[in-house]
Amino acid sequence: MLKYEWKKSEKEIYLPKEIPTLITIPKMKYFTISGTGNPNNPDFQNKIGVLYSLAYAVRMMPKNAHTPEGYFEYTVYPLEGAWTGNVSNKDSFAYTIMIRQPGFVDSDIFNKALEIAKKRKPNILLDDAKFETIEEGLCVQMMHIGSYDDEPVTFEQMDKFISDNNYKRTTKTHKEIYLSDPKKIVPEKLKTILRYGVAK
Repeated sequence: MLKYEWKKSEKEIYLPKEIPTLITIPKMKYFTISGTGNPNNPDFQNKIGVLYSLAYAVRMMPKNAHTPEGYFEYTVYPLEGAWTGNVSNKDSFAYTIMIRQPGFVDSDIFNKALEIAKKRKPNILLDDAKFETIEEGLCVQMMHIGSYDDEPVTFEQMDKFISDNNYKRTTKTHKEIYLSDPKKIVPEKLKTILRYGVAK
C-alpha cells in the first residue's frame, strides 16, 4: 500500500509560492492545545511534544494491535500554530498549536491516542489536548523563507496584496505552518507558511 504524503498530494495547501495567493481551506481535523506567552519558553516545547505524542500514537496504532476503520499509511502532518498578539512583544502571544489528522480520525481514535500516550510518556498537559474540526475558509497565504522574526516583512506583502485586490482581513489571528525543523535548519532557510482569513 502506498503511503499518503501531504507534500505531494496537497501542494496547493502546503507548498505555496513566495508570493501572496488566495486559497479556500475546507474543514479539517486537528489535535490542538492552547496557551499564552513566549514560544521560546519550555512550556511551549512541552505542548509541541504532547501533540506529536498523540499524532504518532495514531500513526503507529496498527503496530500496536489496533487498526482504525479506514486507516491508511500516511506521513504525519506538520506542526501548525494560530497566533494573536503583538509581534514585538512575544510575551503577549496567545496561541493554539495543532497537528492535522487524516479523515479516518474521530473522537474515539483521539481518546485511544490519549490512552496510548499516557501509558508511554505520562504528561499532565495531555489532558489539555483537544480534538477539533476547523474550517478556515477563504484565506491569503504565502511561503516565508527565513527567520520567524522576519515574518512582518512577508505579512506586509500579504496586506498589500489584499488591499490591491479589494479584500479585507477577517481576523486578528494568523496561521503559521512549520515546514522546517529549527533545530536542524539555519534561521535564514526556515520555511514557514503564513496565512490569514480574508473576505471581499
